[in-house]
Amino acid sequence: MTTGSGSGSGSGSGGGGGGGGDDVQLVTFKVGGQDFAFNIFQVERILRYEAPAPLPKAPEFLEGVLQYQGGAIPLVDLRKRLGTAAPLREDTRTVILEFEGGKIGVIVDAVTEVLQVAAQAVTPPPGIVKGLAAEYIAGLVVQNGRTIVVLNTNKLLNATEKLALQRAT
Repeated sequence: MTTGSGSGSGSGSGGGGGGGGDDVQLVTFKVGGQDFAFNIFQVERILRYEAPAPLPKAPEFLEGVLQYQGGAIPLVDLRKRLGTAAPLREDTRTVILEFEGGKIGVIVDAVTEVLQVAAQAVTPPPGIVKGLAAEYIAGLVVQNGRTIVVLNTNKLLNATEKLALQRAT
């Protein structure tokens, strides 16, 4: 009863009531030991981490600018943005995202997988998640005992931070 191309990689254990929902593909990654994800349509490319060119007077979460496809894009350390430690490791990655008509690079601890889930499996965050965190959480996916926080890329930075980013780049 599912529609779409079905690559055969699904586990089939999802259940969830059948009915014509679409599947969503998520690029999952780790920040500070927690699982996060972006919708695959927002992800342009995943690169090995390279140190960016620093920007003077940039906000703390803005690492600098990265040379990408003949231009410079801002590089945001998602670990600092989410308040976790930001060590550089072998599997540290930069995820290039579509961001409000442009591109932005986001530093994460590791990219783990591309996950296909039913659209209904992405649930809104509980009411207890209020304030800034609720702003950039698009939903939650609970699968095989892990909770994956799906981030809304356009809400990763608030209006003030977007202005600071524009001034700095």
